[in-house]
Amino acid sequence: MRNVLIIGSGCAGNTAAVYAGRANLKPLVIGGHEPGGQLSLTTLVENFPGFPEGINGPNLVEGIKKQAENFGAEYVHGSVVDTNFGTRPFGVNVDGEWIEARTVIIASGASARWLGLPSEQQLIGHGVSSCATCDGFFYRGKRIMVVGGGDSAMEEANFLTRFGREVTLVHRREEFRASKIMLDRARHNPKIRFLTNTVVNELRDTSTGLLTSAMLQNLVTGKSWEEEVDGFFVAIGHIPNTKVFKGQIETDSEGYILSKGGARTNIPGVFHAGDVQDRVYRQAITAAGAGCMAAIEAERFLEAEGH
Repeated sequence: MRNVLIIGSGCAGNTAAVYAGRANLKPLVIGGHEPGGQLSLTTLVENFPGFPEGINGPNLVEGIKKQAENFGAEYVHGSVVDTNFGTRPFGVNVDGEWIEARTVIIASGASARWLGLPSEQQLIGHGVSSCATCDGFFYRGKRIMVVGGGDSAMEEANFLTRFGREVTLVHRREEFRASKIMLDRARHNPKIRFLTNTVVNELRDTSTGLLTSAMLQNLVTGKSWEEEVDGFFVAIGHIPNTKVFKGQIETDSEGYILSKGGARTNIPGVFHAGDVQDRVYRQAITAAGAGCMAAIEAERFLEAEGH
């Protein structure tokens, strides 16, 4: 029987493990299908407090993990394939093996939606990104391309004009899903150029391991061409990793966990932390803060029950 079982090993899960471990609760952390979370896909993180020279994303998340292990946290590789939150103790199935826990912290994160190009995956962190706030700074004075048609794409394009000398927004349709205010803001920004009815077919150059250009195609005329680009941002949304909790944990229409105050979910004893609930900020520092909150809530919950 575990006092605290943490699902996810990104900034949120690892910070929760630090706090739960320090409270002598001996937490068990399930690594998940993306160990390290979104930070494992990032190169230099320059906006995490305490690192004036910046720190590599994988190093940051690994450092928090080691800190948690120093306080007695235990880590297991594997993915959660099923859960039973209907009875106490809670049951979490990790790759076929059921584990019982008095409290659970869900820190399973949200995965960025990608275009699905093979070259895209090979160039993540080398010109390709899904987070303008994280990586925009690296493209000061460079050519930037953003793909998407919703509010997040408009927001990212506007934000990236602070850095890039030009920002090209590529969208596969003529109409945009973005709200009028966000679309107007982007349209009135002189540094943003719109390419509608256009798709990205390929990114180059995987042979050098560094993004140099994008192969584009107009869906109306059929015309294909190549454009030089230094930074490529995919802004077509995120998918919260909550499928395995469906029917038990309350979520919104897109699958993000609905908070019931603090780090609480609709099930007493099950808490949330990080991008699995946060559709707004999605930063390493806010995820870490959420992990701290969840661990403190779990500790108080167990204390109230006499554990």
